[in-house]
Amino acid sequence: MSNFRFKALEIAQSRQALSVPPPAERVTEYYGSYTFNNEVMRSLLSPEAYLKITQAIDTGGKIDRDIADEVANAMKAWATAKGATHYTHWFQPLTGATAEKHDAFFDVTMDGKAIEKFKGGALVQQEPDASSFPSGGLRNTFEARGYTGWDPSSPAFLMDNGAGGKTLCIPSVFISYTGEALDYKTPLLKALLEMDKAATAVCQYFDRNVTKVTPTLGVEQEYFVVDKALFYARPDLVMAGRSVFGHSPARGQQLEDHYFGTIPPRVNAYMVDFEFEAMKLGMPVRTRHNEVAPGQFEVAPTFEEVNLAIDHNALLMDLMEKVAEKHNFKVLFHEKPFAGINGSGKHNNWSLGTNTGVNLLAPSSKPKESLRFLTFLVNVVKAVHDHADLLRASIASAGNEYRLGANEAPPAIVSVFLGESLTKALEDLETKSEVIVNKGDNVYYKLGINRIPSLLRDNTDRNRTSPFAFTGNKFEFRAVGGGANSASTMTVLNSIVAAQLAAFKQELDARLAAGEKKELAIVEILKEYYKSSKRILFEGNGYSDEWVAEAAKRGLSNIKSTPEALGVYVKPESLELFERVGVMSHAEVESRYEIELEKYIKKVQIESRVVGDLAMNHVVSTALKYLNKLAETAKALVDLGMTAEAEPIKALIQEISSRVITIKKNVEEMTETRKRANAMTDTAEMAKSYATEVKDFFDVIRYEVDKLELIIDDEDWPLVKYRELLFVK
Repeated sequence: MSNFRFKALEIAQSRQALSVPPPAERVTEYYGSYTFNNEVMRSLLSPEAYLKITQAIDTGGKIDRDIADEVANAMKAWATAKGATHYTHWFQPLTGATAEKHDAFFDVTMDGKAIEKFKGGALVQQEPDASSFPSGGLRNTFEARGYTGWDPSSPAFLMDNGAGGKTLCIPSVFISYTGEALDYKTPLLKALLEMDKAATAVCQYFDRNVTKVTPTLGVEQEYFVVDKALFYARPDLVMAGRSVFGHSPARGQQLEDHYFGTIPPRVNAYMVDFEFEAMKLGMPVRTRHNEVAPGQFEVAPTFEEVNLAIDHNALLMDLMEKVAEKHNFKVLFHEKPFAGINGSGKHNNWSLGTNTGVNLLAPSSKPKESLRFLTFLVNVVKAVHDHADLLRASIASAGNEYRLGANEAPPAIVSVFLGESLTKALEDLETKSEVIVNKGDNVYYKLGINRIPSLLRDNTDRNRTSPFAFTGNKFEFRAVGGGANSASTMTVLNSIVAAQLAAFKQELDARLAAGEKKELAIVEILKEYYKSSKRILFEGNGYSDEWVAEAAKRGLSNIKSTPEALGVYVKPESLELFERVGVMSHAEVESRYEIELEKYIKKVQIESRVVGDLAMNHVVSTALKYLNKLAETAKALVDLGMTAEAEPIKALIQEISSRVITIKKNVEEMTETRKRANAMTDTAEMAKSYATEVKDFFDVIRYEVDKLELIIDDEDWPLVKYRELLFVK
């Protein structure tokens, strides 16, 4: 086994960076070239069809089948001209991955003649087998029928299959035969429509020209890359996506020299390659850099409409994995693939923009604009305050359970950071009824170096420990996990804010009907909202023990367990909220709860089996072989009369034996505990057992294994070590 490790290292260390030539001289020449975008539609569709499609995208209007036929013909012509042979409805089932079923464009006539065929019906609707996708009880195993439906608001695109040609991918929703949502996209689209409706209604108090509000999102994606040979030499990375064992290397991230450092040549070539491919697909990736942990990196796009941004993030993850193969890398999106160093998040930067070009979360010093800004800001804060546990549920997963509160990830306590200036403005609003947000004069740093241009200081700092932080003109929800689909979080966030804005409008209308002046009525409502919600504001260090105690004193939740967090979904107030805003029915929410519980159980179950397998079949077996070597050495020394010299070796033998016994005992107990959990019929109780009983063995076994890694000869150790996984690039 040790030979396998060293062979993998030899392969990894021999690799060179690939040359990645650009597709064209200018980005504008290839950006969006693989997307059926607005420009392509305008050139290929009739004016009538183009108008109806754009109206459907902008206003949610209905697309008739005759228009769908014309769009289908245009899509087929465009796609086949670029080498596409198949098409698929590309959707996001509740597995956490994307899904696709490829159908050929061609058909065979009765006389055996092959023809190209792609009608509006095939564009609008397909029928993948729904029985094998998670449904949370909405479908029986024998009930196979499910439907995917075209989402015209997200452009169709071409996926290059390498030697296998190209496939036209049509972003779609996925529903059951009886109409319930079986995907991430359907509830998200409903939440976005409700947000548009509620936010536009509130905007009308300030500007009658606002007829549409679009939630926007920028998804910063953190990830690790590992050489493919080293990846396959670690069964835990292959099976569970994270390392269950591994002693911290002497050098990890403590020197803080990796962050924003020079990108390794192989990794840079990989980044350039997937960025080129992303640009072809209309994904506006702009930022690349080393993250804090060794072996960790980040890619970030420009802001887009939320639905499109989430489609692009899911597509980007697929693309990154495919391109990584070409560069002999494996991408790790797991929230905590390596213990003791930073995990990976998917920071969701969320804001609201109007059709008049206004960012509703951008501060202003003008009285009317300031009041509008405060209206949306305070309503967001109140929504997060009132539904903090639901937001926590939206980020709950087996992987994120390892990350939250560890090495720069925000804690499980949901709090809001606004910064000193905005907090003071809200305090003034509460006590003085002042509504002017003082953006302040520009403040420049005086460095004493004349040739350095003046540097402008923002009026608030950033707080990396806050899960929900205001960062100038948007909120950054930092607690979303690196491997998650952001649709879950965005569905919740947009639902709770939409519901809160609707409640604000209802209260304001009642005051206006009673004869109150609009501006004064708004201020009074905002004062009440702020007073009832300000306990969720926190400006300090979210990692500190003091904050945990302070949060408890304030009555804020600290839900650390995933099963407990997921339980918030099925509380009466959560069910009522989703139904009231028309995002999900009771059955759809409850099904998602069941699916997420089952997903948690299966992932912890897999990890438990991996822990047991590696511990017994790799580590313990290696330790026993090493014991034989030590025993032979000790016996030889005693036979030579060197008894004193044999004592340190005997001590090592005793230590290794003791650790092996502890490992074996705990693996056996963990296995029996897992069997008892599997026998439970209640999914919630089973998940709780895995969270509080089965997982308890992981750290105990890991401690002993990691200690053995420091004792057993490096040439005998079977598992690729952290220093190799993290630094061999």
